[in-house]
Parts: sequence; structure tokens; C-alpha cells
Amino acid sequence: MSEGENSPVPLGGGGAPGERRWYGSLEATMGGSESPADSPGSPAAATNIHTSNEYMELDEPEILDEKKALLEEFERKRRARMIHVTTDDSEVKQQLRQLGEPICLFGEGPADRRNRLKELLSRLGEDALKKTVAGTQDAEAPEQEQQRPEETWYHEGPQSLKEARTFILEYSIPRARARLKKEHLDNEIPEATRTARRQEVQNKLRSFSLLGSQNADSRPISYCSFSPNGKLLATSSWSGLCKIWKVPGCQEEQKMSGHNCYVDCIEWHPSATLTMEPNALNLVSSGRDGTVQLWNLCGEALGELPRLEARVSRVVFHPSGRFLGACVHDNSWRLWDLEIQEEVLFQEGHSKPVFCLDFQGDGSLAATGGMDAFGRIWDLRSGRCVMFLTGHQNAILGINWSPDGYHLVSGSEDNSARIWDVRARRCIYSIPAHTGIVTGARYDKIGGQYIVTSSYDGSVRLWCHGSFQPMRALEGHGQKVMGVDISPLDGIIATCAFDRTFKLWGPD
Repeated sequence: MSEGENSPVPLGGGGAPGERRWYGSLEATMGGSESPADSPGSPAAATNIHTSNEYMELDEPEILDEKKALLEEFERKRRARMIHVTTDDSEVKQQLRQLGEPICLFGEGPADRRNRLKELLSRLGEDALKKTVAGTQDAEAPEQEQQRPEETWYHEGPQSLKEARTFILEYSIPRARARLKKEHLDNEIPEATRTARRQEVQNKLRSFSLLGSQNADSRPISYCSFSPNGKLLATSSWSGLCKIWKVPGCQEEQKMSGHNCYVDCIEWHPSATLTMEPNALNLVSSGRDGTVQLWNLCGEALGELPRLEARVSRVVFHPSGRFLGACVHDNSWRLWDLEIQEEVLFQEGHSKPVFCLDFQGDGSLAATGGMDAFGRIWDLRSGRCVMFLTGHQNAILGINWSPDGYHLVSGSEDNSARIWDVRARRCIYSIPAHTGIVTGARYDKIGGQYIVTSSYDGSVRLWCHGSFQPMRALEGHGQKVMGVDISPLDGIIATCAFDRTFKLWGPD
């Protein structure tokens, strides 16, 4: 290349005077004159470029670790929100126990416990519970196979139990046949007639009011029960006394003292005041010290069943009058044969104390309600549990069969009453009955056309069976209503309460 080509070439034309524009390499302008040292590729030219081996970190290592921990925490919380945990507090406690964690912390409620379980599962993984259960089952499998080869097991009962089941079978079949015959006859009645009868019952319920009131004792009245002829009322008290009253006059007839503790229940023999002699066994009462007292109609104690080691909350006669059932707070219920004066059945099945019991009108089935919030229906002829009543959230305190033989009502601490159909084997209706604990629930004994419930909210409510509409609220007790019963004669309602009184209610 010639020297002229490397030299700067001025741009002629329209530039300002003295202004120059250059084309070509700028190397000539760097040092004024081109030298071998300034030529491209020479060592001197390379030294003019500043290079460094030092690197600058974008963030400090501690900051990166902190950001990483925050991201992991956000991801864990997101997983925790996606985890589904049961709303049953008992199951939450059981799962916490499986994970080796305390089931309850100080001041912790059910919602806090569920959140703590979610946090644990978000750290350990949702499969932690499955692995724990699988490991426990694998460890216990050989022992379970030796101890319990079958899920359902039976133990041999006494000969007296076999005789009792045979008697109940022979007793219940004719009564069931008569009940079904009556039901067929009722179904043949024209629908218009049946509707008119229902309307008549509803009008009667709406007219219920207070008929009488009586101060029955110096302590709260725990239970009341009408005699089979509907002319007498028996009450039990926390003072240990039991009394018999004439109704509707509310005059005291007999006083029975034999318990030294709270008396929870008093019930009539099915034949008392009808065919039973006054000096025979007419009533039975139970106390919290495990005693069960037998009484005649003259107020005299005829004897006492062998004392149990736990509270007896309810005693109920079998429709035949031969057997007596009792709810015991050792998670069992018992059946005594009063003819041979022997306990023939010790029935387990509830995980907590059994509180209430009632026998079906035929005598073939028994319904129990427990503090575990579950109910069970037992076939007395075979000993099997034929139906499991699940749905209540708290303890069942009252249970009663309808005269039709296949409906029953239960009252619970969850402030509700539930209607069950044994034929459909399910709950057919749930009544949000009260704002307090439901202590009693009864069908009317004449036709099963209405239901009465009592509650700790101080009221008694009437419900029409079928539509389950509220017909009437009876409010007169100043405090908790402890029990309720319906007369088999004229449908008069008796209630007893914490205010130490019993009251009678009926149509105007």
C-alpha cells in the first residue's frame, strides 16, 4: 500500500473552513507518527490494553444462602396449603401420635392442632403417615395374627344367655307380626283421612301449655317417667330420693330412700299399675355409685342388684318385663334376667361410656347411645350389631324407638336430634333442635306422630314426625331441663329440671 493511501485524506466540498474529516486507521493519530512499536500486533500495542484477573461477586455467599432458605420456606408453605388434613380432632391427635409428636400443646385448640399437623407433613412429606402406619402394621402383624385371627370374634356365653335369646325370639315374633298387621291396616286408610288426622295432631300440639308445676326436691330433678297407666309419675333426684306423684294433681304419693348418691334414672315395669301387684317389683332406679335398687309400689326396697364398679346412667325394662338393661360407664351395657336374678349379657362395643338405652316395642332390638358420639343397634336374638349410628359430633344422651318399630330418635350434646330409619339403615333427617345440649328425645307412645326434645337451653320443643316442623316451644323452667317423658294415656308431657321442679304440659 502506498504512502498516499495511508495518509489522512481531507474531505473537500461543503465543510467549514479549516475543518478536516479523516478516513482510514486512527493509529496515525495516536502517537503523531507511525512507529514499529505502535503497529498492530506489536508487544507495545498489547501493553496499552488493561486486563485483570480479579472477579467481582454479584452477592455475598451469606446473602445467597438466605435467599435460598427463603425460597425453600415459601415452597414449604405452599405445600402445606395443598395438604388435606382431616377435620376430626381425634384423628388429628392420633396422626400426631403416629409421628411421635405431642397430641396437644399448652393453649392449643383443634384448629391450631390441624395447622401443626400440616406443618409437620410439609416438612416430612405426605407419605410420612403412610410409612408410619405401614411400619406399625408390619411390626404388629405377627402378633395380631396370633391374638385375633378374625376381625369379628365371639366368646362363649352361659347357658342362661342362650335361654334368654330363645325367649326373646319367641316373644318378639308374635309382636312383630301384630305390628305389621296394624301397619297394613293403617295403610288402607284413605290419604284424606290420614291427612286430617295429622292436621288434628298438629293443632293439638300448637295448643300445648303449662298444666301444673311442683317443687319436687331440694336438689335438681334428674329424671321423670310416667307409669304405664299414665296416672302416676316417678321422679329421681340428686339428693338420693325417688318419689311417686299423682297426675295431673301433682300430689306426692310415695317417697323412696335407698340411694346414698345422685340418682340418675327411675323406670317403671311394663306391667306396673296394670296387672302387677303393688307389692311386687314395679320400679327400678340407678345411682352414680353403681347401685341398682328394686322397688314395689308401696315405696319399699325389694333388693339390690350386685353393685357395679362404675356409674349406671340408665336402667330400662325389656318389653317382656323379664329382663333389665343397664348402661354402665365402663363402656358396656348389661342385661339381667330378673327371674333367675343373674346377669346374662355383658355387651361391649362402645369406645366410651354407654349413656342411654332403649328397647324396640317388639323386644327384638336394643339401641344404645354412647359418650363416643356413636349409636349402635343390637339384635338381642343373635347378639349382632346390625346398624351403626354415625353422624353426631358429641355424646348421645337420649335415644328412643318409635311405636312403628323402625324409626328412632337420638339427642346429642351437639344440640341436635337425628331421625334414623332401620330399614334404610341411615339417618333420614337431622333437626337443629336447640341452642344447648339435648338431654332427652321421645316419640309419643300412642302413634309416634310427634317428637319431644328437652335441652339445657331451658326449653322443650315439639316436632311433627314426617315433616319435622317445629310445632311448639314450651318454656317455663328457669334452668336446664334434665329429662322428659310422654304419658301413654293422653299424651301429657312431663319435664324435670335443674330448678328442682317438674312440670306438666298439655293441650288447653
